[in-house]
Amino acid sequence: MDEIQKTLLEQVAGLHELPEGAYNIRANGKSVERSTTAHIDIVTKEDKQGIDIIIKPGTKRESVHIPVVLSQSGLTEMVYNDFYVGDDCDVTIVAGCGIHNCGQQDSRHDGIHTFYIGKNSHVKYVEKHYGSGDGRGGRIMNPETVVSLGENSFLEMETVQIKGVDSTKRTTRAKLADHAKIVITERLMTHGSQNAESSFEVDLDGVDSSANLISRAVARDDSRQLFLAKINGNNRCAGHSECDAIIMDNAKISAIPEITANNLDAALIHEAAIGKIAGDQIIKLMTLGLTEAEAEAQIVNGFLK
Repeated sequence: MDEIQKTLLEQVAGLHELPEGAYNIRANGKSVERSTTAHIDIVTKEDKQGIDIIIKPGTKRESVHIPVVLSQSGLTEMVYNDFYVGDDCDVTIVAGCGIHNCGQQDSRHDGIHTFYIGKNSHVKYVEKHYGSGDGRGGRIMNPETVVSLGENSFLEMETVQIKGVDSTKRTTRAKLADHAKIVITERLMTHGSQNAESSFEVDLDGVDSSANLISRAVARDDSRQLFLAKINGNNRCAGHSECDAIIMDNAKISAIPEITANNLDAALIHEAAIGKIAGDQIIKLMTLGLTEAEAEAQIVNGFLK
């Protein structure tokens, strides 16, 4: 891998070198590095682009890294990755995509990640997106995540997009069995003329299943954001969605939460708040010696953390 690809890899997966455990690193449309373990196998699909990640039942305290980096202008790809997580597992999965585009043509990565999570398992899934390069071509990412969560299992999902992605549509759909739980945390910042759309739909099918969807977003300059969150309570369950957003400059943000109770014992809540940075917060920091721009940056960074 060249230095640009290594920098992208560090941004989206926190990797300075090859990680321990299982991994598959994809660069410019090809798998360039792969490792498996006794409990985690990675198999190339034969019918389309992508991989199957197979995690054996009982696997504990292991990780899988599957980052994607693009440094070739004009490259477009569609990848399908399926995760088969057995019963009684406790694993961390780190994905993400970084695009460096210094050319005139758009570079685009679309991917569908499908999770089949067994009973009594805990999965932490981290997905980061990052763009760089001074080319006029766009940096486009459209990830889709589809989750089937087994009985008494728990998925923690963290998505992060802070810089450099010109256009993105992120779609997440999940179905939960009895006593299953999902927590999704999104951190998003757009700037320039970027567009970002986040769409979540969760079906709480199981008894005492629960979902918590949390979005923290900042829109600057002339960027646009759309947040859609839909929770369907189809059994005795608990669901909560929350969108907090800071709007700056000439940006535009829409938050559209939707909750549907199809059962008498479904307890569902949605919250949404959009506003500018309070003037007294900026003044307070400026009295400590910060400039107005530094004060704004401090507030934004704290909000996104």
